[in-house]
Amino acid sequence: MKKEIDSGTIIEGVITITSLGSGYVATDFLEEDIFIPFQFLNTALNGDRVEIVLSPAVTGERQKGEVIAITKRKKEKFVGTIERKKKEKFSFLIADDPKMYVDIFIPNTPKGVKDNIKCLVRIIEWKDSKKNPVGEIIKIIGEKGDNDVEMESIVIEKGFEISFSEEVDKEAAEIKRMHPTEMERGFRKRRDTRDALTITIDPVDAKDFDDAISYKKLSDDLYEVGIHIADVSHWVKEKSPIDEEARKRGFSIYLPDRTIPMLPEVLSNDVCSLNPNEDKLTFSVIVKITPEGEIKDTWIGKTVINSDKRFNYEEAQESIDQRKGDYFNELIELLQLTQKLHKKRTESGSLEIGQEEIKIEFDSLGLPSKIYTKKGIPTQNLIEELMVLANNQVANVLSDRAKGRVCIYRIHDKPDKDALDNLFLFLRKLGHNLKIQGTSATSKDLNDLLADIKDTDEEFLAKSVLVRSLPKAIYSIDNKGHFALAIKNYAHFTSPIRRYADLLVHRSLMKKLEGKPSTKSETIFYKETAESLSQIEIEISSAERESVAFKQAQYMLQRIGESRKGIISGVTDWGVYIQDIETRSEGMVRLKEMKNDFYVFDKENFAIIGSRTKKKYALGDKVNFKVKGGDVEQKRLDYVFAK
Repeated sequence: MKKEIDSGTIIEGVITITSLGSGYVATDFLEEDIFIPFQFLNTALNGDRVEIVLSPAVTGERQKGEVIAITKRKKEKFVGTIERKKKEKFSFLIADDPKMYVDIFIPNTPKGVKDNIKCLVRIIEWKDSKKNPVGEIIKIIGEKGDNDVEMESIVIEKGFEISFSEEVDKEAAEIKRMHPTEMERGFRKRRDTRDALTITIDPVDAKDFDDAISYKKLSDDLYEVGIHIADVSHWVKEKSPIDEEARKRGFSIYLPDRTIPMLPEVLSNDVCSLNPNEDKLTFSVIVKITPEGEIKDTWIGKTVINSDKRFNYEEAQESIDQRKGDYFNELIELLQLTQKLHKKRTESGSLEIGQEEIKIEFDSLGLPSKIYTKKGIPTQNLIEELMVLANNQVANVLSDRAKGRVCIYRIHDKPDKDALDNLFLFLRKLGHNLKIQGTSATSKDLNDLLADIKDTDEEFLAKSVLVRSLPKAIYSIDNKGHFALAIKNYAHFTSPIRRYADLLVHRSLMKKLEGKPSTKSETIFYKETAESLSQIEIEISSAERESVAFKQAQYMLQRIGESRKGIISGVTDWGVYIQDIETRSEGMVRLKEMKNDFYVFDKENFAIIGSRTKKKYALGDKVNFKVKGGDVEQKRLDYVFAK
């Protein structure tokens, strides 16, 4: 929005607050973001939609502005630590959010809320920026520093609930009570696949199993492979308390030491979970496919399965590698088949990102005892490829315009040229030159780059930057294809225990198979839910990253003074970021702490250079460093260079 007034131009946009307390507003009106000094924020908080008035331009300086109105608050609830003196009726909340630049005044603090207690507080009034906002406590979380309290605080800060309501728990208990009767009813009109060899392959610590694989060798030239997904839609009815809560949560949340499930555990770990040697209701994609990966026939519908064995990834891989153990021949044939499927996708342009996973082990007190990165193994790729196949086959059916059904698709746009230009500049500084044919990068160009950085020390860093350079995959009722997977039709179908979008896809698919077209109200509901889930996913990803950073800070701060190996992951005019190679924990060496010389920031070359010694520290350099200190709650680590 833009309109002219006597004192300047008014711009509307979203404000980003820095950790130093100033702000920036991005706008199409100017190429550079507009700088908002602290004294001109006028109660605006990070993420708020604001109106600003432009200040008179000053030659050589960034355009400044002042907030004159807040049109929409991003958030009004904050988690933090209570600061309270004895006998005082009031207290202050020191927010965990580093971008919350002011403490919240709580005039009538309950007697039981003492100093150093973590709470969730809602701002109820803030009209004068010269005063503190006034708030009220709406949830007491617990003692600061307690592991459970700190983990829960991260999730609550993002707006998510930890426990389920009494109404939801009551409904879940009733589903469990009716389970035997419902199983008998659920068998009707289902394809019975219990005679087929069926297995699950999951992480070693998995508790919920929402996908199983069946396999029959029909001949040397034809296999029958079933991808069987827990039929959550049979148990969770539309608009029920559990369904409404699942829609609100959107996803299960995976923290390093716990899972906060989307569904009550009696469903996620028992009723719906595809546990071995139990009859289970499933929604299945069954394909007849050649050993070369050519699909000859696809059947999609409701089934009954009984899993013969639960493998974890490592067990299944060991059976394949040693060519012995339960079902090793079938596992080998499945692996060979999925490798052919993967090769086909790669040749079509699917990106080979395959990021490492950060793994954390804990001691008896819940403190991290070991942090390391772990690359995927072939059996993980086996399952991933079959899930992609099922998701694609389901989306093919739903995208057919005959008897049109609204559906939530998983879409991923092509990368923006400017973002890729910045990525290539960054990677050239790491010593990787990408040759592009034409005016923009193709998926083949990006795969060539990924092959170039494979097994290098900077692979983790480079892949992280690449992922941030790509658009984020989102949910939408408009089917626009999936760039990273090189697939025209794609939807999430395979994880309804932990993703609400998948549950909606199950419902939409069943109505499509029954020939029921969408209603106008359904289309509106699916559109709004797709948009909501895309936003929820961003907040959950942030919470999961913060929980890992918290554990990394805990781990590294137990190792103050220890010499470690790292790689320079970023350079600014105030310091150098270093990523620890072993744990991927990132910290900063501040320039003001580097007393041996006066270092100057070389923006063009992503480096700092000593004025006297000419010592240079550049992006991608391998360095030795020590942990100097930091702050666990703020997930901040302070490093110093070491010899």
